[in-house]
Amino acid sequence: MYSLVDTHAHLDELENLQQALDDARRNGVIAIVAVGSDYHSNIKTLEISHEYSSFVFPALGLHPWQLGELSPSQINDELEFIEQNIAGAIAIGEIGLDYHKRVVKRASKEFQKEVLARLLELAKKYHKPVSLHTRYAWRDALQLVQDAGVAKAVFHWFTGFSSVLRDIINAGYFISVTPAAEYHEEHRRAAKEMPMDKLLLETDCPVYYGRGTKYRSDPADVTRSLDAVAQLKGVDQLTIAEQTTRNAIELFSLPIAIANSIVSVNPNSHCETPLSLRAKRSNLN
Repeated sequence: MYSLVDTHAHLDELENLQQALDDARRNGVIAIVAVGSDYHSNIKTLEISHEYSSFVFPALGLHPWQLGELSPSQINDELEFIEQNIAGAIAIGEIGLDYHKRVVKRASKEFQKEVLARLLELAKKYHKPVSLHTRYAWRDALQLVQDAGVAKAVFHWFTGFSSVLRDIINAGYFISVTPAAEYHEEHRRAAKEMPMDKLLLETDCPVYYGRGTKYRSDPADVTRSLDAVAQLKGVDQLTIAEQTTRNAIELFSLPIAIANSIVSVNPNSHCETPLSLRAKRSNLN
């Protein structure tokens, strides 16, 4: 069994969390990066990571899909909450841009960029990697990350142009691959073109995957991502597993040691205990 890291999962949205985590462990998952989307999601993500410390590691974020629902004061409070709880997180995410017409209708491109720039300032200030949603906004997102001087970034579920991918590679950033690499041509191309030392595996669970018959994903499905990458690159699964797990550990500074294919977790080396939960709740509830 290979040792794998699911680097992007919405655990707060899973219907049966305990079963999903048990299944993940049985399938070789040794760590999960749980991302947040807004205030309530961030709270739940912190709670889950506290309950499953040394296995679930939290990232705090503000998803571009949420921006159209928030007033300026609420957005300020969202960012304040993230900053006040940043010591309990290994990354800032999920954040980013989404230029799909339905999203832009509710939150303009310029507004999305303004909020992302502020989140990237926090990442720079606190030396945190970022997990980025960049649908149809790949070039603008990359430019903002570079302008902010963020050292570590992963473009999750990347489906953008090869020209942008080359610039991501040159900047030293990562992309992460989902089970959609089994069938989605743009995602397959990106996975194939990306150097292995800048690849991560993820599920984005509980999103639905598949063409025809669809299935609701959970962290154990990171094995599908592994299999897809191995087939696309013509490399054995063990090599992909070892490299992507090492990449995840280094990018997110996970307290996990790998030696001679044996993985160990240091239970005493984790983020500061989360759940200070010091946001202005009146505007966020």
